[in-house]
Amino acid sequence: MIKAVIFDLDNTLVDFMKMKRLSIEEAIRAMVDSGLQISIEESNKIIDEIYKEQGIEYQKVFDVFLQRVLKKVDYKILSAGIVAYRRAREAALIPYPHVYPTLHQLVKMGMKMGIVSDAPTKEAWLRLAYLNFHHIFDAVVTFEDTGERKPHSAPFLMILKKLNVAPDQALMVGDWAERDILGASQVGMKTAFAKYGDTFNTQIHNADYELNDISELIKIILKENSY
Repeated sequence: MIKAVIFDLDNTLVDFMKMKRLSIEEAIRAMVDSGLQISIEESNKIIDEIYKEQGIEYQKVFDVFLQRVLKKVDYKILSAGIVAYRRAREAALIPYPHVYPTLHQLVKMGMKMGIVSDAPTKEAWLRLAYLNFHHIFDAVVTFEDTGERKPHSAPFLMILKKLNVAPDQALMVGDWAERDILGASQVGMKTAFAKYGDTFNTQIHNADYELNDISELIKIILKENSY
């Protein structure tokens, strides 16, 4: 019987990559408008390189970007970029269709709710707060809580402990087969692949279920709990 539903955050509840792309584009335009002499295309290339080196959650990307372009950090240009990024992020950080009603329905059904994310703790909570999701979830586990990234078993075991459920009583929902689905399966959790958020064109995911829309979770849980 399913008693808890655990979600990945980025590209499962929100279109993280779309938000990131739009925010970076606005930041670049603002920096160029503030006097930075570089093309939008070249800027995107350099920023992509920095993210590949440091990880997509790297918080000093614009500092490093300016160091590479200007050999120094111009704080007039940096501040313009940061403000534009944050404004664009707030506007672009929206949930996938049917996320709100699905989460509220799960709560009404008595499901415990959790998040397992490789994002930094502060960033994960900020995203949840922007979306007004922070009141919905009973527990959140990030990379900083265990020092291990998915598919390592540590974050999955920690969220199960926080929610006080056995592995076979939990359903993990995620968009990354090699991390979310594999990691959850290895500890004995049921799994649902968020195909609607898949950015890798995944052909084989080995999940118990496939979701074309997050609302399909309701029928899945009703089916699991009818046995």
